[in-house]
Amino acid sequence: MYDYDFFVIGAGSGGVRASRMAATYGAKVGLCEDYRVGGTCVIRGCVPKKLFVYASEFSSHFRDAMGFGWSQASHNFDWSTLIANKDKEIDRLEGLYGQNLENHNVEIIQARGKLIDAHTIELTSENSTRKITADKILISTGAWPSMPNVPGIEHAISSNEAFQLEKLPKRITVVGGGYIAVEFAGIFNGLGAQTSLLYRGEEILRGFDLEVRAKLRDEMIKKGVDVRINTNVIGIIKNGDEYILKLTDGNEMATDLVMYATGRKANTANMGLEDLGVKLKGNGEIIVDEYYKSSVDNIFAVGDVTGGMQLTPIAIKEGAALAATQFNDTPTFVNYDHIPTAIFSQPPIGTVGLSEEDAIEQYGDDLKVYRSEYKSMKFTLSGRDERSLIKMLVDGKTDKVVGAHMIGPDSAEIIQGIAIALKCGATKAQFDDTVAVHPSSAEEFVLMK
Repeated sequence: MYDYDFFVIGAGSGGVRASRMAATYGAKVGLCEDYRVGGTCVIRGCVPKKLFVYASEFSSHFRDAMGFGWSQASHNFDWSTLIANKDKEIDRLEGLYGQNLENHNVEIIQARGKLIDAHTIELTSENSTRKITADKILISTGAWPSMPNVPGIEHAISSNEAFQLEKLPKRITVVGGGYIAVEFAGIFNGLGAQTSLLYRGEEILRGFDLEVRAKLRDEMIKKGVDVRINTNVIGIIKNGDEYILKLTDGNEMATDLVMYATGRKANTANMGLEDLGVKLKGNGEIIVDEYYKSSVDNIFAVGDVTGGMQLTPIAIKEGAALAATQFNDTPTFVNYDHIPTAIFSQPPIGTVGLSEEDAIEQYGDDLKVYRSEYKSMKFTLSGRDERSLIKMLVDGKTDKVVGAHMIGPDSAEIIQGIAIALKCGATKAQFDDTVAVHPSSAEEFVLMK
């Protein structure tokens, strides 16, 4: 007889959903977390990041307002106020997560979990260590910022620390070119810091549509971000109150803060997984089958720790699917086709389906590319020098839309609806037959010829 039917290590998005659903199906569930309930997304990821994005956009909104007749006013930004209000909201959300788990009879244990054998977990907290047993165990410990082995890297921070800076430095350098890097570059720039973005590759946002990637870089530069591609840091030297970065092109640059956003690594170290025969990839990610079962029959994993798409909604769906499969006798798996995503860069990006490069590889000469570039109506009076881009990729043989991409205001909100259409197999003719919502940016998706 085990202490629990189901025990979850890690209270992030996937673990919380799996534990709550399993309890709903009648399982006795326990969950341990060594930090805060809510995981990366709620505590130091999507939610506080989006709040920071909102804060940083006001500087542009204030300037835009003058084109609509508002008088110029003096605006002063206070970093400490933003941090305090952000912390208050995160505390509120964490409380809701915890209360929701308790309402579903999930026992929450503040401790770090380590597997002793396939059914035994050692729980270590600040004051004690104990062991519990479980029939089935879920690993949902997420991922952690990966810092490269660069001389002086101890002087740099990751996105984790960016949410708790005591003050906003005057000069900030972000190293990296993915979601987190471009988002924080926009945040810091919008809040008034002199911001640089350094990326070692040929174009930022590797893996996304190349035209959209290049468009974002151009717009970021217009906004004042010093974006340098084909550039990396080979050394960081502390020089009084500033840091000197030695670059691959032989140059040096001075900055007040260095933030690395160069990827995230599965959080599986020192958990006892390999000793039990749980197979891992070379980078520590847990190998699972389509039902999220590891190489050990009663041990499962969902979310970032498995190395899939590092998106909160994916972890949530995986957690729910696992619970339904294991505790509701309903084998369920997640369909990873046409997953929409948004990048809250400035301007933001919404995307679903294939990039043009991947679509060419798959459909060749049959691919039809539709595009529309325009100035958002809001900016015609504000005078802001920013243009939006929308692309639609169509299989010429079937007329099915296989990819949709947008960079510009409201792209995240718009792409959600477009994703439903792609999921349903919509054709270009059906898009064309849809009446436009006018005047709007979204109407461009049904007007492209």
